[in-house]
Amino acid sequence: MKIAQELRAGSTIKIGNDPFVVLKAEYNKSGRNAAVVKFKMKNLISGNISDAVYKADDKMDDIKLDKVKAIYSYQNGDSYIFSNPETWEEIELKGEDLGDALNYLEEEMPLDVVYYESTAVAVELPTFVEREVTYTEPGLRGDTSGKVMKPARINTGFEVQVPLFVEQGEWIKIDTRTNEYVERSKKII
Repeated sequence: MKIAQELRAGSTIKIGNDPFVVLKAEYNKSGRNAAVVKFKMKNLISGNISDAVYKADDKMDDIKLDKVKAIYSYQNGDSYIFSNPETWEEIELKGEDLGDALNYLEEEMPLDVVYYESTAVAVELPTFVEREVTYTEPGLRGDTSGKVMKPARINTGFEVQVPLFVEQGEWIKIDTRTNEYVERSKKII
C-alpha cells in the first residue's frame, strides 16, 4: 500500500480490478482544504487515459511490474525507441505512454522500462536528473525576500522554476517526482 502523495509518473497502482500507470502526478495544497493529488493515468488493459483526484493521504494498492534496464536511443515520429543494453533488443513506446518522462529524455539516458504481462507500458526515470540550463533571465540583485524563483529552460526544452542565482549554462539537479529544482550540479562537460 502507498499513499497518493508518494505516487509519481511511472508508478503503478490497482483501482478496482484494473491496473493503472501514473503518467502525471500533481500535488496541490491550497488554503484550508485538504491536500490533494491530481493524476493523469493510463489503464494498462484498455489503454484509456483518465484524470482523477485523490486526497493526499488516500491509500492505494501498488502493484509490482517487471522492469528492465534500458537506454533511450531515439525518437521516430510519435514512437520512442529504447534498447536493452544486455540483449540489444529494441523497445518501442508511444509518447502518451511516457507522460512526464518526455520532459527529461536525452539520448543515451539510462532508465527502467516497465512491463505488464510482457508488454512494455511505461518508463521509470531515475529520481534525480542533472540537466543544463539553456535559457533563463538574469536574477535581480537585492531581491532576497523569501524564496524567489524564476523560470529556466533546460536542454530538453522543459521549463522548471529555479532560484534567482542560477544562471544560463549551469547544470542543475531536478527531482523527477515533483519537477522541482534541488541544487546546482557540479557536472563538467
